[in-house]
Amino acid sequence: MYLLLKYVHLALAITAISGFVVRGYWMLTESVRLSARATRIAPHVVDAFFLLTGVAMVYQLSLPVLQTPWLLAKFAGLFAYIVLGAIALRRGPTMQVRLIAFVGALSAFAYIAGAALSKSPLSWLSFLTR
Repeated sequence: MYLLLKYVHLALAITAISGFVVRGYWMLTESVRLSARATRIAPHVVDAFFLLTGVAMVYQLSLPVLQTPWLLAKFAGLFAYIVLGAIALRRGPTMQVRLIAFVGALSAFAYIAGAALSKSPLSWLSFLTR
């Protein structure tokens, strides 16, 4: 069961970041597609299942969340990704702010992926210390 959850989680991660990149492109080009109903709803559905599979894996592994630094780092990265993503796609007052937030959100997502792969809060930097 764990492997199934892991692969579904990975597929949802790829879907989530791909959708975010497309919506970021639409934001930068000021496309009307960004305000379409499906564009506003689908990411929340994908993100909800993404989060649910992550929580299910933590449950399956019986990980003590508050005693697992890399997992806490992932949650901090997730918070940053959500806040920066909201600024990038909707809340940024200027295009420059939105672009900076977009790059920041992509960086936060990359950090989360690195923390997941390395099982370290150092994320991608931990591979340099091995």
